[in-house]
Amino acid sequence: MIKPTKKIADVKQMVRSCSARRVAVRVNLGRNKSLNYSGVLSGIYPALFTVKPDDKDFLGKTAYSYSDVLCGNVKIKPL
Repeated sequence: MIKPTKKIADVKQMVRSCSARRVAVRVNLGRNKSLNYSGVLSGIYPALFTVKPDDKDFLGKTAYSYSDVLCGNVKIKPL
């Protein structure tokens, strides 16, 4: 069975719905490694979005493109 495909517009809408809210982020680093953290979705731009992590070990913000979410390399969900 073929999975229904998502579109970039669907991903952008999902990210916009989480704007200025706390989110859980999971980043696939490859070779069975992943990075999990929570933060605030701080900026939404035409090509990418930024997350400000809650953890004090992270310095600054992290930025991800919508294609990262579409491909499954980055997963976000609202808390």
